[in-house]
Amino acid sequence: MSIPFFQVDAFVTREPFSGNPAGVCIVPGRMDTPWMQLLAAEVNQAETAFLYAEEDGFRLRWFTPKMEVALCGHATLASAHVLWQEGILKKGEEARFYTQSGLLKACQKGDLIELDFPARPAVPCEKPKGLEECLGTRVLSTGLTGTVYLAELASDQAVRKVKPDFKLMESFLNSQLHGVIITAASDDPAYDFVSRFFAPAAGIPEDPVTGSAHCCLGPFWESRLHKNTFSAYQASERGGALQVRCEGDRVYLGGKALTVIQGCLSQFE
Repeated sequence: MSIPFFQVDAFVTREPFSGNPAGVCIVPGRMDTPWMQLLAAEVNQAETAFLYAEEDGFRLRWFTPKMEVALCGHATLASAHVLWQEGILKKGEEARFYTQSGLLKACQKGDLIELDFPARPAVPCEKPKGLEECLGTRVLSTGLTGTVYLAELASDQAVRKVKPDFKLMESFLNSQLHGVIITAASDDPAYDFVSRFFAPAAGIPEDPVTGSAHCCLGPFWESRLHKNTFSAYQASERGGALQVRCEGDRVYLGGKALTVIQGCLSQFE
């Protein structure tokens, strides 16, 4: 059995080899979870997406090298990109994905792909003991969204200069938590805010660009900046750009994608 495989850079900026690489496997039907996890570890990208046709759309699951996750933005964007690229969906046709996080949609908007995702506002919480030590910087405010902490820092440069102690962060994050988002207002007039995302417990010390984090960042900055549409920059080493729009309990994430590697996985009987 030959399985089509693609490596796609998602949420790319204008620079080549930017954004977040995702593996995309189009499988013939339901596959064993251990097999998908082993393949994700072999591919060793932040996430590998597995999808197959189901009902009026596609079943979609995402795996890091260590675990399955309930929501992933960049690998969803990459999957939609592949469906249009390969002619599985016609140009302009909506992509519909059935996932652990419910029905997710993607559409083409000019040269962008826009994802329709659930909003995940952070609930304000007291600054957890050990967080500033993990990050090596002062934290202004904290919140919790699902299994991830959100930490607001003092400035754009504070976000960019953070050098986390990942060993300390792994011990700081208990078995119920797996990541930390840091954010601040942007110094660059092209962007409203900057962020970074660390998830060492999930096998991703720093994620290059994290669509799902912006399901939290969008509502956070909506309350700070009193508007609902943003240009965002994730200030990882690779860097990535997103358009973010908040509408009620949904967040719309826009970005570009580029296929870097295309081939097949062979001899899987």
